[in-house]
Amino acid sequence: MVNPNVTPDSPVEEHPAIGLIGMGAMGTMYAKCLSAAGWKRIFICDIPSKYEALQKTYDDSPEITVLRDGHAVSRISDWIMYSVEAEYIDRVVAEYGPSTKVGAVVAGQTSVKAPERIAFEKYLPSDVHIVSCHSLHGPTVSPLGQPLVLINHRAPDEALRLVESILRPLKSRFVYLSYDEHDVVTANTQAVTHAAFLSMGTAWAGEETYPWEHGYYVKGIETVKVNIMLRIYSNKWHVYAGLAILNPSARDQINQFARSATEIFKLMLSADEEGLRRRIHEARDIVFGEGERAPILLSEEIFDRFSLGKKPKDVATPPGGRVPANSHLSLLAMVDCWARLGIQPYLHLELAATPIFRLWIGVAEYLFRSDQRLDAAIQAALYDTSHRSNDAEFVIAARGWSQCISFGSFELYKTRFMQTASFFQPRFEEATKVGSAMIQAIMDSSTNRQEERE
Repeated sequence: MVNPNVTPDSPVEEHPAIGLIGMGAMGTMYAKCLSAAGWKRIFICDIPSKYEALQKTYDDSPEITVLRDGHAVSRISDWIMYSVEAEYIDRVVAEYGPSTKVGAVVAGQTSVKAPERIAFEKYLPSDVHIVSCHSLHGPTVSPLGQPLVLINHRAPDEALRLVESILRPLKSRFVYLSYDEHDVVTANTQAVTHAAFLSMGTAWAGEETYPWEHGYYVKGIETVKVNIMLRIYSNKWHVYAGLAILNPSARDQINQFARSATEIFKLMLSADEEGLRRRIHEARDIVFGEGERAPILLSEEIFDRFSLGKKPKDVATPPGGRVPANSHLSLLAMVDCWARLGIQPYLHLELAATPIFRLWIGVAEYLFRSDQRLDAAIQAALYDTSHRSNDAEFVIAARGWSQCISFGSFELYKTRFMQTASFFQPRFEEATKVGSAMIQAIMDSSTNRQEERE
């Protein structure tokens, strides 16, 4: 076995042979980061039809060798990472797994681990080690400081140390979990977050309007909603489909999110102030009530420079020139959903939070931990109809996504996702840049405050 303490500074002949099967966005990110770190023996492949194109792409990268298929990669690699969609992991491992080199360490980058675990146990030879992984961030986010889950499922300690040595140059934060723990944590930190933004996008597309163009969504919390929604829809649909469809915990949470949005909206329509306040305050106390935490966000002002639009001069506003108050139904439903399911998001915040989850829970606590802001949202939900049509579209969208996911159809999910994505496609390039800058600004701000406290 390769020296588990090897580093990129070791002699080239001592470097492990690193194999990447699947060169989508995450596979490409890993190839880029590992080669930049100094690893000299990287072997990659994708589907055979992409062989020539990959050769051209990496023609000027001598440390990266493009091979024709996963058999060739598996036979020579000391560490192999399958970076393929969860929907296809069984089929791909069934084909290439038996060719795995004796004593090699195998990992998967799938977002839901249950099908990956089954495939590895079923098709990998018994003389192969399993130490899986999962970078809890997208390919456009720097891995620096981000959680990187390591799962030692079937391997000696030296195999785990080798994986740590190979991935340490990414400068991510290792989080050690089991397969089952991973799926619970990712469901708790991503399922409802994704459902909220998918529903926002579908709602705005249903109204056939870019939200930042009518003046209501160009400041503060509204900027976060728009930028992250666009960021999600600019990614590949399968990134979110696997978690939603194949993770049972995620499916239950998305169903509850739709139910929470519906029930809160009914309280709004009936102007049941006592019932709405009781429900929202109960959710707040369950999710945010215990202990004192330093807030993730100190103010909304940091977001204003990341707005995609400016308030048009011809948009009518109430007396005093103020933009209509927002019910923030998506946030109310999300926190209510967590409360109803007994999910404590802070438990997973430091452990394995994605950048989007950290930002979105920061926005939620910014609203819920302020009596003034939360009261304004409740008042708007009950008595201000400025956003009522959009709230109706949001509820319809949330229920539609829940139903879509309950069918367990990847094709149906893809169709629904792409239909909304096509509406926003013209703004994806700008939104990706702005969204990345916004997330980095929040991360830097949080890090600086942590250092000041220490």
